[in-house]
Amino acid sequence: MSSEEQVPATEALIDNTDQGRFEFHRDGDLVGWLYYTHLKPNRYALLHTEVESSHQHQGVAGAMVRQVLDEIRSREGTITAICPFVADYLSRTTTYADLIDARHPGYSDRAAAESARAKGGG
Repeated sequence: MSSEEQVPATEALIDNTDQGRFEFHRDGDLVGWLYYTHLKPNRYALLHTEVESSHQHQGVAGAMVRQVLDEIRSREGTITAICPFVADYLSRTTTYADLIDARHPGYSDRAAAESARAKGGG
């Protein structure tokens, strides 16, 4: 293998229920997390996404959100998008439209989420 070839990173998603966040690990390192609130009956309010500064602009947040949404789908849950990044992600794809809670969808895009946060709503 030449030095230009990149070995694919190993990724793992862990649900840290004690901290109320999904944690995203790449090659064994914690590189990002997504805070949530688990509401009844099986709804996840996705609140805030963070990525370690040393791993920003490497696709971590998108990969993490995709894995979180896949995990929630496997649990037959629904989501409420509060986090601006999650709202933006969902606004660009229909892949996860079935997960959005009909009664409590959250924000439809990044601008709406950031506006609500600026007004103290998030």
